[in-house]
Amino acid sequence: MPEQETIKRARRDADEGKSPSTQAGEFVHQEMEHIRHGKHGARSAKQAIAIGLSEARRAGIKVKPPRKGTTSSATRRKAEKDSEAGSRTTKKRPSARRSRATKSALRREGTSAASSTALSRQGHASARKRSAGERSASARRGAATKGAAGRSAAAKKAAKTRARRAA
Repeated sequence: MPEQETIKRARRDADEGKSPSTQAGEFVHQEMEHIRHGKHGARSAKQAIAIGLSEARRAGIKVKPPRKGTTSSATRRKAEKDSEAGSRTTKKRPSARRSRATKSALRREGTSAASSTALSRQGHASARKRSAGERSASARRGAATKGAAGRSAAAKKAAKTRARRAA
């Protein structure tokens, strides 16, 4: 169950005109925090992200299911079911037995899936699959929703990073 604060942050992102994937990022972030604080674990960073995306879809964030050929049909079907559950007006109560089984299975997993190393590795692997043009276009879209103050702050941060790496 997503925390109210997470839902509030995702709604704020939506109001600011940010993309569904950015809104879903709030749920992924919450999932990482849960793993870091020992609420449960995950087998890999990819699994942790998948849990967060699933929660986002079930909370009504319009994240598209993965494209055909990128994942198994079962994963795509699950994503579609999650989106369906999120758009439902009356929420179905989840099975307590299944919920408990899932939670206890995740508790047995480690917490290194949410480490900065694991997330960095996952991010790099994901970025490698995209072309330079795609990455550039994505950055441009992100900058468009930032606002003047946000762009200024990002530029200062980038300059600081460049200075640190040069030294």
